[in-house]
Amino acid sequence: MTPIYQRIEELCRKNGINVTALCQSCKISRASLSDYKTGRKKSLSADTLSKIAEYFGVSVDYLYGGEAPIPDETSLKVALFGGAENVTDEMWDEVKRYARYIKERQNDNK
Repeated sequence: MTPIYQRIEELCRKNGINVTALCQSCKISRASLSDYKTGRKKSLSADTLSKIAEYFGVSVDYLYGGEAPIPDETSLKVALFGGAENVTDEMWDEVKRYARYIKERQNDNK
């Protein structure tokens, strides 16, 4: 199995979906990924890789084994609140205070 396919499976696992669901969501051929996994196909198209990367919010470079990007503030708001539009500065400051509290509590327990 190729490192790219392993990374795709890892992303699926982390996101609670299977490869078939990924293919359906991205409108890509499940057979092409199966063929790639088994070695019958030597590469995936740039279009397929782009769709997968976009679906997971990562770069194509990450699929090739690169480092995961550090999420920006907007991405964190989307992950925590389901969107960034209605997150006030006060709400965001409260999240950051709570994160600091958890970090300090963890450090105190060491």
